[in-house]
Amino acid sequence: MSVTSDPWRGDVAAGVAAWTRGSTPLPAEAVPDPVHQGPEADPEAVARKILLDQLTGQARSRKELSDKLAKKLVPDEIATRLLDRFEEVGLIDDDAFARAWIASRQPGKGLARRALAQELRRKGIDDEIAKEALDDIDPADEETAARRLVQKKLRTLSRVDDATATRRLVGLLARKGYGSGVAFTVVREELAAAGRDEVDPPTSR
Repeated sequence: MSVTSDPWRGDVAAGVAAWTRGSTPLPAEAVPDPVHQGPEADPEAVARKILLDQLTGQARSRKELSDKLAKKLVPDEIATRLLDRFEEVGLIDDDAFARAWIASRQPGKGLARRALAQELRRKGIDDEIAKEALDDIDPADEETAARRLVQKKLRTLSRVDDATATRRLVGLLARKGYGSGVAFTVVREELAAAGRDEVDPPTSR
């Protein structure tokens, strides 16, 4: 049965609410509460309740949800069947999850592509899906985020010499996933803009 006409498709919070209300083409029975059902609770109903609880308020990757079901000792067969079903109707969408994650973490935390890729990998996102999402990052936005990080940190380094400031600022950008070339360029330019001497990157011996 096609579900592409569902008004909630693509909105996890609305989808969870719709499923819980039984207003979608999905099974319309009330979602049981395993706490009140006791030890005889239907394993599939329990697993469905776990998934809906996990998706309430935020999207999650399939791997995160799979790990949660495993932790709750949900049988693999039931877990896979439900995860497939949730994915089929759009409640689980790793591509949308990856893009939303990047949209929040890249400007919010100033993370570069490399750091974002590591985070997505920890979330269980397939490398190809992550790459496609990361390719949408505008290099100019990435540089702007790096400059904001440096400008904010630089305000706390007024009492240290330029060499120390450079080392700390480059280290900050490295931890955020920026390569050394970009890091030194941004730091040098921001130090100059602040009226401080430029410091060349150390040369290898």
